[in-house]
Amino acid sequence: MTLLDARARTGAVARINPVAKLGASALIALPLVLTLDWVSAAVALVLECLLFPFAGIGWREFWTRTLPVWIAAPLTAVTIALYGATSGEVYVDWFFVRISEGSIELAVATFFRVLAIALPSVVLFVTVDPTDLADGLAQVLRLPARFVLGALAGLRMVGLFIDDWRALELARRARGVADRGRLRRFLGMAFALLVLSIRRGSKLATSMEARGFGAPVERTWARESHFGGREWVLMAIGAAISVLAVTAAVLAGTWNFILGPA
Repeated sequence: MTLLDARARTGAVARINPVAKLGASALIALPLVLTLDWVSAAVALVLECLLFPFAGIGWREFWTRTLPVWIAAPLTAVTIALYGATSGEVYVDWFFVRISEGSIELAVATFFRVLAIALPSVVLFVTVDPTDLADGLAQVLRLPARFVLGALAGLRMVGLFIDDWRALELARRARGVADRGRLRRFLGMAFALLVLSIRRGSKLATSMEARGFGAPVERTWARESHFGGREWVLMAIGAAISVLAVTAAVLAGTWNFILGPA
């Protein structure tokens, strides 16, 4: 599995209910989604960096897990700088590329915005156990048990995709059909994996129905999902980061409500 067991970690955040982690991430992301300015995103990112050491993951794992974010953020910023809305002084004007003062400002804001939204989500959920998340969604948020258990079963199957892919690759190589035609080989393996996944999903659904997972009665849970003081503290921290980020942007005069009138 790619998701690690939260009980194996020692950070202060590791054993907090996953529902609280979901809520904290949403509280941080919501104001950043509603505005496009570099001040609010930068302030939120700085405050988040102060809290990352308490997540219970090492620095090596942190950089490994967040590497896609660090790659996506500058690429997104470069795209905005080259093709974003033009305003102010124009520095480069060549065919479809137009770099201006406004596009650079938007690029900087987008860079910090992507980091401020994505990094806490990755750091918080890397410590989430899928079963704990399902318990929290069903017992704390009161989501339908049928939906929660189905999603949990599907999530548990994700870890088998890599093993299935490797097994298919070794089998095709043993039969001498994997030496050339890389694109054709990829499409063939992808189709085979799709068929295998559908068959496995059908068997899993049938077995779950046979064991009463779809019964229209209130079910019991093996483990109780607690939502107490630590969870409310994490939610409060997420709300505080949002309030401080928005306040800083408003005081600096950079707040840009993207849903407002043009």
